[in-house]
Amino acid sequence: MTSLLYQRIAQQLAEDIQNGVYRPGERVPSVRKLSTQKGVSHATVLQAYATLEDQGLIHARPQSGYYVHQTPALTAPKPQIAKVEAPCAVTRSSIISEILSQARREGVIPLGAAVPASEYLPLRALHQQMSKVTRFHSHKAFSYTFSPGYEPLRRQVAIRMRDAGAAVDPSNVVITNGCVEALQLALRAVTRPGDLIATESPSYYGTVQLCQLLDLQVIEIPTDPDTGLSLEALQRALDKWPIKALVLTARAGNPMGATMPEARQRKLVSMMAQRKLTIIEDDIYGELVFDQGQSRALKAFDCSDTVIYCSSFSKTISPGVRTGWLITRRYQETIEQLQTFTTLSACSVSQMAVAAYLENGGYDRHLRHIRQEYCKNLSQFQLAVQQYFPEGTQISRPRGGYILWISLPGGADTLTLFNWALAQNISIAPGIVFSNSDQFNHCLRLNCGIPWNRATEQAVMTLGVLARQLVAESARNADGLKIEMAYESAS
Repeated sequence: MTSLLYQRIAQQLAEDIQNGVYRPGERVPSVRKLSTQKGVSHATVLQAYATLEDQGLIHARPQSGYYVHQTPALTAPKPQIAKVEAPCAVTRSSIISEILSQARREGVIPLGAAVPASEYLPLRALHQQMSKVTRFHSHKAFSYTFSPGYEPLRRQVAIRMRDAGAAVDPSNVVITNGCVEALQLALRAVTRPGDLIATESPSYYGTVQLCQLLDLQVIEIPTDPDTGLSLEALQRALDKWPIKALVLTARAGNPMGATMPEARQRKLVSMMAQRKLTIIEDDIYGELVFDQGQSRALKAFDCSDTVIYCSSFSKTISPGVRTGWLITRRYQETIEQLQTFTTLSACSVSQMAVAAYLENGGYDRHLRHIRQEYCKNLSQFQLAVQQYFPEGTQISRPRGGYILWISLPGGADTLTLFNWALAQNISIAPGIVFSNSDQFNHCLRLNCGIPWNRATEQAVMTLGVLARQLVAESARNADGLKIEMAYESAS
């Protein structure tokens, strides 16, 4: 009851800030005053203010109180929703591989790959646990760990899943080599070559690549930048085509950043359960949703084992430890067999070190810190894009994670922008890699998981200049084509 109370107080204050009751730079009511007004404890008000801090709406000043952040308004429009296209074979993997290869060059400012900067990772604590594991438990650490993985880590994952709203038995957790292996094992368990799966549109490019490797066809379902996958479009697709499974991210999606409201999450799980179809949930950004009190995973609403849950610690602890997991009862035996005869399990040292780090505390404090940092970073990036990019640019409003989705006006091709930016030692992720269609060729994704400083701002400013040039050039080419077509028509 108390948790619901502080959430309601935080939501009311957030609405007051958005409606201009409290303006940027102004002080919000003191803890004592608000507790008196609402008839609640000081602890409840402090929880509400902590929630607003996580959302980047207010900040504390020592010995003074809480103040609304002094930031300009974000007025740029949001990206538009895609349209449904027919199922097709995947053809993007070669261009994705080429783009990823070029973006990894030394000295390039990494605004493309969704990899958090080392400043936002608990490397010191992780190093301490690695040292202890290899020193005091070397026999286990340097030996094989077989599927389903290191039991203490599986238990810690089950505990973490309570925060996602899902009661999970440790015996149903399978530790994997990151989230990519979890997704691959899930797809292999529920599909056969030639099958059709549904994904979001736009979608994480790793999903697209996996589908090509597994010889799967894909139908892309339009996704709203705020509410996520269109359930109406999915329903029409399910009625028309023999879809075997759905792959999506319901919280802080990649690349649009959408978080599906709980009512729609419930409806989605029910819709797929009625048809006895599987949802493969990629929740890798779930622990980075800014308002954790109002966010649950799809798995939380799964009463019939419809959802295979996949995630990892790559975005919160370290991408290099390659420690992920999946959760399922129905397909667990199949998945363990698939893993046993391919990778056995994830690295033993990594599993043991991550388990020790989680057991010894500090992870929740670390999460609170990086959520605040990513929320601030997203705001800085959004305002910079609004300032430097061409008029008519559309910008997403993520409620978690550190990814920004941008749509350029006039049909500009961001693959060209990718090449121009790379010449300036800046990498971006062009929209072409997030779909098997050409609907997002004018879009790009930016990684905001790097510190906002002078070099970062200069990189965004340079991107803005290049984007303006690209949009202007696209407009000239379009005008030239119209003139040519008019001339041919007249003759």
